[in-house]
Amino acid sequence: MIPGGVNSPVRGFGSVGGTPLFIDRGKGSRIWDIDGNEYIDYVGSWGPLILGHAAPPILKAMREVMKRGTSFGAPTEIETQLAEAICRALPSVKKVRMVSSGTEATMSAIRLARGCTGRDRVLKFEGCYHGHSDGLLVGAGSGVATLGIPGSPGVPAAMTELTVQAPYNNLEAVVEAFARWPGEIACIIVEPIAGNMGCVPPRPGFLKGLRTLCDAEGALLIFDEVMTGFRVAKGSAQGLYGVRPDLTCLGKIVGGGMPAAAYGGRNDLMRQVAPAGDVYQAGTLSGNPVAMAAGLATLERLEEPGVYEQLGARAQALAQGLQRHADEVGVELTTTSVGGMFGFSFHPGPIECFAQAQENHEGRFRRFFTRMMQGGINLAPSAYETGFVSLAHTPSDIQRTLEVARKALEAAARIR
Repeated sequence: MIPGGVNSPVRGFGSVGGTPLFIDRGKGSRIWDIDGNEYIDYVGSWGPLILGHAAPPILKAMREVMKRGTSFGAPTEIETQLAEAICRALPSVKKVRMVSSGTEATMSAIRLARGCTGRDRVLKFEGCYHGHSDGLLVGAGSGVATLGIPGSPGVPAAMTELTVQAPYNNLEAVVEAFARWPGEIACIIVEPIAGNMGCVPPRPGFLKGLRTLCDAEGALLIFDEVMTGFRVAKGSAQGLYGVRPDLTCLGKIVGGGMPAAAYGGRNDLMRQVAPAGDVYQAGTLSGNPVAMAAGLATLERLEEPGVYEQLGARAQALAQGLQRHADEVGVELTTTSVGGMFGFSFHPGPIECFAQAQENHEGRFRRFFTRMMQGGINLAPSAYETGFVSLAHTPSDIQRTLEVARKALEAAARIR
């Protein structure tokens, strides 16, 4: 009844074998499938559940709003409150427009960049995923890489021809692109921490270099912080690395597990969005009050002292523990963590771009993934996905995970 049995390709188990888990419920750091099996979960609905599953503050906020209705298609006070919270946390964002998905956020930000610059070309980086809109599926990392498909069937050639690609972490390639298409590139869109080729941080100076090049060439810089927004720091990746983009795309955490996302930026740019300006974008459920309540409750919890220190410590302990066990059993593994994100690859490292990420040992990953799942640890069924730690994960969860991982790594090491 559903193509491939899943409503998003990344949920499929084609690359790891077996049948996807069908989930019955979740609580804190745990999920239970419909057969009653319990797992420590590091997928977290692919990132939004930074407070854990069924977090009481989120459920309470949603219940209060649902007493008054679920959707109005009209402005509500709570969407303004969430907008204010976003703008307070991100100095680069002066105005924000709510949408319902990360794909909507990125495609809308790119339309705005084209409208404001009068240019058509967009520069993206190989292995960075910015949603499934036309023109952005080229070299899109995780999902399409896992499935081994080209990523753009059904997209007119004219759209992909306007997409310029460069290797992630390679400023020289960006310079060459601007030289090849002078005055034609409207914007650069980038994951400030690449999360769709594992978890790949930017090289020192890479993001600042992009900022400098955009300023020199009259292009806009768009940070796709759908994944990193409020995940790696209170000020997101742009605050962590001290680089201010022109436009920012947000998702996942700003919806608190509900379908919500946003894009925002400088006043002069956002004033061009209809009805204030001529760049059109709309959505029936944009700013849905139930989703806004979930997002606002999440951001309020993240204001509490010590939150990001805890997330960072848990993710780092997990990544370092995996690396230590891999070294002990003699299997090549590279691990990383930034804030509440972590990644690993069966590759000696370093991994700084998509071409290097694609050299991972897929057979070892499949064996490792299967043994982890059998041991009650839920990871993304792809060697290219980032893992997520929540505030609900405890030191004992990390310890248990590493105990299972030691045996799983021993099994993976036997694959040649």
